Parts: sequence; C-alpha cells; structure tokens
Amino acid sequence: MRMNRSSGAVPRGTALGSALAAVLLLSGCGAEVGTDAEASEKVTVKRCGEPVEYTTPKRAVAYEGGSADKLFSLGLTEHVHGYVMPPANPPVSESPWASEYAKVKMLSDDLLNKELVVEAKSDFVVAGWNSGFKDERGITPEILDQLGIQSFLHTESCFNYPEYPEKVTPFEGLYTDLDRLGTIFRVEDRADKVVAGLKHRVEAVAEQAPQGDPVPVFLYDSGTDQPFTAGNQVPPNDIIRTAGGRNIFDGLDQRWTQVNWEAVAEAEPEVIMILDYGDLPARKKIDFLRKSPHTRELPAVKKNNFFVLDYNEGISGPRNIDGLEKFSKYVRTLRS
Repeated sequence: MRMNRSSGAVPRGTALGSALAAVLLLSGCGAEVGTDAEASEKVTVKRCGEPVEYTTPKRAVAYEGGSADKLFSLGLTEHVHGYVMPPANPPVSESPWASEYAKVKMLSDDLLNKELVVEAKSDFVVAGWNSGFKDERGITPEILDQLGIQSFLHTESCFNYPEYPEKVTPFEGLYTDLDRLGTIFRVEDRADKVVAGLKHRVEAVAEQAPQGDPVPVFLYDSGTDQPFTAGNQVPPNDIIRTAGGRNIFDGLDQRWTQVNWEAVAEAEPEVIMILDYGDLPARKKIDFLRKSPHTRELPAVKKNNFFVLDYNEGISGPRNIDGLEKFSKYVRTLRS
C-alpha cells in the first residue's frame, strides 16, 4: 500500500443485509465511558509488544479511516477530537459511520504530523506504524511520549515495529485493537460485543467457502515497473484466505511489499483484487492491467475476473469484514 467479475463488471458488491447488520451492531449510541475518577486512573495496555500506561483519552486524533472506524464502532465519538484523511481515503460520507465523522473535526487531508497533533491539543493519537507514525516524518510513539501525548498503534502494523514487534494474523490484530481500545476507554463490555459480532460474521463466511483448491488471487495495489501487493501480514490476505482463495504472495512474511511481474505471471492468478483509493481509482489500474504486456495474458485478465476492494476494507479496521463478505460472495459466483 502506498504510504503512505466476470462478464465485464467490476463489482464492489453491496452485501446489503450483512452491511446493514454490521451498522446496527457496530454503530449506534455512544458508549458509557467510566467516571471522571476512573478516567484519571491509569490502566496498562500493550502498544505493540510494549506495556504502556494510559489514562482515558478525551481528545483523540485518528489517522485514516481504519483508526476512526475502530473508535466509532466502540461508541467513542465524544472522545474523538478529529481525524486526518490523506488523499488515498475515499470520502468519509461512504463510511457506515458517516454520521459520526460529521460530529468531529477533519483536521487535515494530508499526512499525519507532530505539529498538527500538538495544535489540536490531542491527548491520544491512533495510527499505524510506517503509515501515520514514521521516523522520517518526525512523529513516532516515542516522540509523542516525550510530549506527554498518548498513542496507540494498530496491532496489524506491529510486525516490524522497532524494539517492540508483535506478530498476529491481520484479523486477530483487528480484534486485539478493539479489545485494547475498549480497555483504554473503559468500555470493555462494548468491545466484547463488537468483537464477538465480527468473529461471528467471519465464521459464517468460512463455513460458506468453496471446497477444493483455493482460487489463486493477486492483490494489485499500485505500480507499473514493479507491482506493490499484499504479503501475509495485512488484512487482504485474511480476506482472500477466509473466503476460499489463496493470495499468490501469502508466502511473503511482509505487509505491503514490492514484487516483480515475472512472479505474478508465474503464479497465474485467476482473480485480481484491486485496492481502490481515492487518488488512484480502480478503473485506471484495471485499464493498465488489460494493456500491459506483463499482465494482459494472465488468466484473471483474459476472463475479466477483477474484484474491487475499497481502501478502508483493505487497511486494518471493522470494514475488513464488509470486504470479506463481499469477496466471499464473489468467489462463490466463480465456483457456481
């Protein structure tokens, strides 16, 4: 990721029933956060592999849709001061939590930086490692610690976090984040319910997965000279696997990573999953794949087997499960 169907269709799949159920389950009234006395008490929660003491945040800043969605899904809107949405993110109006986004401030449409967080008087920042937090941009959990600003890292991004790495499957990372945020904000019961609902939906998809050899899938993020794709440490890998497919690069113990076109061709993917961002839309990527000599003869391209995965369904967040349900439905149509 930049840090940053057959018959000619390019479906997103509405999965209306499951999406509606997700909204009813995950959104709704604000959670009851602990009393002022409880909020001032410290609780120890892991930030990747590092135990960190937290007080209940009151002015959280979320970077990208996945971070904000996690907070909104736990009913924590009143504790969110604002969000930062770089151009890759689709409009927040498309989110199941659009009404919650409308209640807080959009702080920037650029990358996360220390000055923005300080100016916002934030007491808590949620982002991923090497996406929102990055040494080169001068904003890391360690730097924020020195400023007295609490921070939280997506567990999925902890794979290569310096000194305190943590490795889990991407879906487990999502559940872990909701559990940990529930503890930090003293809404453990709410977090338990949300996680249970997500797990139930994942189990339902797994039960419907086609039998037999899994369909080989290539996740195309970006890149022309060399493609950027998903290794086994990011949500699309779990989406593909759970739905009955096989990420052709699931053997790469990486997050978002660069490969070469020769490896893609050798794997002969039958489906290409396109990650759709706001500033690099899926249609342009599909047009490139249809014309490029590297890809135009791939089985997936010749059969027009393209599946579009929304950006916020591909980065760590509750919408991963929306993407899973849509892709599961698509895979089953290939086997019918």
